Amino acid sequence: MSWSATILPLVGVAVGAASTLTGQYLTTRVAARREEREQSTAERTERKEAILAFLSAAQSVELLLDRRSDHRSPDDAEIWDRLHGLWLAKKACELVCSPQLAQAAHDYTVSLHDLLRDRNPTEQPAVKRELRYALMEAARTELGVTGDPLRRGLKSV
Repeated sequence: MSWSATILPLVGVAVGAASTLTGQYLTTRVAARREEREQSTAERTERKEAILAFLSAAQSVELLLDRRSDHRSPDDAEIWDRLHGLWLAKKACELVCSPQLAQAAHDYTVSLHDLLRDRNPTEQPAVKRELRYALMEAARTELGVTGDPLRRGLKSV
C-alpha cells in the first residue's frame, strides 16, 4: 500500500470538514447580520410610531388652541382628555426615542399644556413654533432623515 492511498482520503476528509465549517460560519454570519437589520428596522418602526402618535396628540391640542382663538371654548373634559393623550404620547417617546427627542417632546408638551391651561398667556405663538420646529428636527434626526432642515421662511402677513 502506498502513502497516497492513505494520505489522499485524509486530505479529502480535511477539505470536506473545512468546507463544512466555512459554510456554517458564513451562514451564521449572514443570519446574524439579517437579525441585526431586522432588529434595527423594528426599533425604527417603534420610534416612528411613537413619534407619529405624539404628533397626532399634539395636533389635537393645537386644534383646541385654534378653537379657543376663534372664541369657541372647549369644555374642561375635552381639554383634560386631550392633555392626557398628549402626556401619554410624550411618555411613549421617552421610552423608545433618544434623550434629545424626548427632551424636545417634553418642552413642546409643557408649552402646549401651559397655553391650553392659560398658565402663560403672554407666551407668543413664536415660542410654540420654535419648540415644534426643534421637535421636528429631533424626530428627523431620530429617523435618520438627512438633508436640509425644515426651516421655512415665514410669510409676513
